[in-house]
Amino acid sequence: MILVVSVLVVSCKANKEEKKEEKKETASVYNSYGAEISDADYLTSIDALSKYQGLKAGDTINLKFASSIKEVCSKKGCWIKLPAGETEETIMVRFKDYGFFMPLDSHGKEVIVEGKAFVKEVSVDELKHYAEDAGKSKEEIAKITEPKLELAFEASGVLMKK
Repeated sequence: MILVVSVLVVSCKANKEEKKEEKKETASVYNSYGAEISDADYLTSIDALSKYQGLKAGDTINLKFASSIKEVCSKKGCWIKLPAGETEETIMVRFKDYGFFMPLDSHGKEVIVEGKAFVKEVSVDELKHYAEDAGKSKEEIAKITEPKLELAFEASGVLMKK
């Protein structure tokens, strides 16, 4: 009986040490923002786009995918835009409960995001606000005259390659 208990204690301790080592590896490759997430089992942005194609406004799915930052809010880093596969379309990523931000210089960086994917209609005022945050010209902002459906994402956590 003592032998069985000893084997169980040693195996549990070894498992904890493996998890600590895995955490150190992730920390050396990525900066972490928001909730702690892993760099395992994520989709490509092309696969993520295929998940969006079945969604209607109001639908939500849990998703984890990798991409590179196409655009970042130039004022606070309170949102990022990620390419939607190989299309011109982007996925607008905001952060859960406005609880964390991305560095202003994160354009082009590779990220893994985990959270909720959904489609929403964005008003003209909101589109103009985002264009202003992105540093668009007054002429570009004036061209925004209609609401649009947007691929949206609420990230609970983000890993950004160092």
